[in-house]
Amino acid sequence: MGCFPVSFNKMKGGRILLLLVCSSVITLGVFAAGPPTCPADLGGKCSDSGEWEGEFFPGIPKIKFEGPSSKNPLAFKWYNAEEEILGKKMKDWMRFSIAFWHTFRGTGGDPFGAPTKYWPWEDGTNSLAMAKRRMRANFEFLEKIGVDRWCFHDRDIAPDGETLEESNKNLDEVVALAKELQGTKIRPLWGTAQLFMHPRYMHGGATSSELGVYAYAAAQVKKAMEVTHDLGGENYVFWGGREGYQSLLNTDMERELDHLARFCEAAVAYKKKIGFNGTLLIEPKPQEPTKHQYDWDAATTANFLRKYGLIGEFKLNIECNHATLSGHSCHHELETARINGLLGNIDANTGDPQIGWDTDQFMTDISEATMVMLSVIRNGGLAPGGFNFDAKLRRESTEVEDIFLAHISGMDTLARGLRSAAKLIQDGSLAELVRKRYQSFDTEIGAQVEAGKGDFETLEKLAMKWGEPKVPSAKQEPPYKNSLHSHTFRHANYPFQRDLPLL
Repeated sequence: MGCFPVSFNKMKGGRILLLLVCSSVITLGVFAAGPPTCPADLGGKCSDSGEWEGEFFPGIPKIKFEGPSSKNPLAFKWYNAEEEILGKKMKDWMRFSIAFWHTFRGTGGDPFGAPTKYWPWEDGTNSLAMAKRRMRANFEFLEKIGVDRWCFHDRDIAPDGETLEESNKNLDEVVALAKELQGTKIRPLWGTAQLFMHPRYMHGGATSSELGVYAYAAAQVKKAMEVTHDLGGENYVFWGGREGYQSLLNTDMERELDHLARFCEAAVAYKKKIGFNGTLLIEPKPQEPTKHQYDWDAATTANFLRKYGLIGEFKLNIECNHATLSGHSCHHELETARINGLLGNIDANTGDPQIGWDTDQFMTDISEATMVMLSVIRNGGLAPGGFNFDAKLRRESTEVEDIFLAHISGMDTLARGLRSAAKLIQDGSLAELVRKRYQSFDTEIGAQVEAGKGDFETLEKLAMKWGEPKVPSAKQEPPYKNSLHSHTFRHANYPFQRDLPLL
C-alpha cells in the first residue's frame, strides 16, 4: 500500500500533513501484515512451526444417528450408516465424500461482494503451512461427521508455486501429510487438477489454442493423477470448465474436440502406465464460465466418447445443478448416463429454479432425492464412485457449526430419498404401471419389432389391417390384444395420481 498523489499548497504545513498521511498508511500496512492468532479455541495453540494444536471444531461431538424424532440439530435423523436397505448398508449405497474446495476453501465471496467467511484457523495466506493446517481441519471434520472419503483439486490443497517444479513440490508435501492423517480407513473418492482458475487457462487446457498451455495442462493432470493414486483414490475426475468457446467466429471447434480427445487418450495411457485402477470420470456442464462447454450434458458427452473410441475408458460424474443448467432434471441426466452404462459418480447438490447459474446448494428436496436414489438403485449402486457434496454454505452462513448442519441436512435428505425409493420398489406399483404402459410390445409382433425384425413392409400391412389407432376403453380391446388398459393412458404423464406407497 503506497501514497497516492495529493494536491497541497506549497506551504510548509501542507508538506508536513502529507508526510503524516504517508506515515500512517505505511504503519497500518505493517500492522495489517501480521496474521491473526492461530487458535480457534482457548485451549488451542500454535507450535513454533505454525502447525495447529488442539481442536478445529471445539464443542462439536461426533455426529450420530438419533432418528426422525430427535430435536438435536447435530444428529442424523434419517442417515443410519449401518442400516441395511435392499440388501446393502446405507453407507455402501451412499459412499459419501466431503469436497475440500467448498468446505475448506469457500469464502462466501461472489461477483458482487467480498468474502464473508473467516474460519478461526485461517491466517489470511495461501502458504504451505496454511495448506497443512486446512488438511488437518479436513480430517477432523471427516472423523466427526462420520465420512471416510474426501475429494480435491490439486490447487485447493496445495499452493501454486513460481514454477511447475515448485508447485509439484508443494503438492507432494501436503499429500504426504494427508496420507499420514488418512491412515488405512479414509481415502479420496476422487482427485482432479484445477485447470480453470489460473490465467494461463483462459482459453482452456486441453482445448487451448496454445500448445504450451496444452502441455502444461497435461503435466498438471499427470501429477494430480499420480497423487490421487498415491493416496488410494478410487476415481479421477475431468471437469472442463474452460474447455469450450465464447465465440465460434474465432474457434476451430473440430480441431479443439480432436485435441480434447487426444488429451483423454493420453490420460488413459498414463493411468494404465502407473497402475492406477480407478475410474476416469467426465463431469458434464453446459456453460459457465464458458458460453458453451463441449461436454454440455450426459448425451453430448456419451456421443463424444463413442466418436473417439473412449466409451470403455470413462464414465460420467453427474452434477444435479449442472443438469438443470442444461435444461434437464437430475433424474434425466442420471438415467441417460445409466442406460448408456456410464453412471459413475454423483455431485450431490442442487440449484435454485429462480437463479440461472451454478449455485451449488445442498440438496434438501426429498422428492428430487427419491428420483436420484431410484437411478442409483437401478444402477446397482455407484461403487467405486459415490456421492460427493459439491455444495457450499450460503454467503450469509458464517458460523463454523454451519458446516456440520449443512452436511447433516444433505446426508439426511439423500438417506430419506433412499428409504422412499426402496418403498416404491418394494411396493411394485410404479414398476407395474410402467410395464402395463408398454405391454403391447410384449406380444409376439411387439417382440419382433424390438428384435429388429419389424420391417416397414410388414408394419404397413399390419397398420392397414388394424386401421386407425384408437385409445382403447375398458370395453374395447385393441386388435393386438392385451395391450394397454385405459388407466395407462389416463396416467401416462401423471403417474403419481395413482395410489402409491406413502413415502
